[in-house]
Amino acid sequence: MSAFRDRVLQIVSLIPPGRVAAYGQVALYAGFPRGARNVGWILHSSEGLVGPDFPWWRVVNNRGRITIKGSLFFSPHDQADLLRREGILVSEDLKLDIEAFRWRPPSTLSFGSGPIRTPSKN
Repeated sequence: MSAFRDRVLQIVSLIPPGRVAAYGQVALYAGFPRGARNVGWILHSSEGLVGPDFPWWRVVNNRGRITIKGSLFFSPHDQADLLRREGILVSEDLKLDIEAFRWRPPSTLSFGSGPIRTPSKN
């Protein structure tokens, strides 16, 4: 398992219930700022390898859309249902207000080979 993949899985596991992160946000925290697609691939390819409590559903695109294509185990509507159970408002067209529900970890949070990189506010 690569160090980047390990960090992605660790970061996603830290997203608390009722919060979401964008693929690019996870990539940035893992030290690969342009790796949003890689995060999506890692989550997709890890399906069935991580435990049932691994919160993959808390990762959405940066516009607050659910964009998984569906898989052997889950559909986009399954992801929406899991988010709704945590109190996140998801529309019928699979959109949510990402800024209202975005996970903002403390800048002191660290793991693996060092602290996560938190983006500056725009």
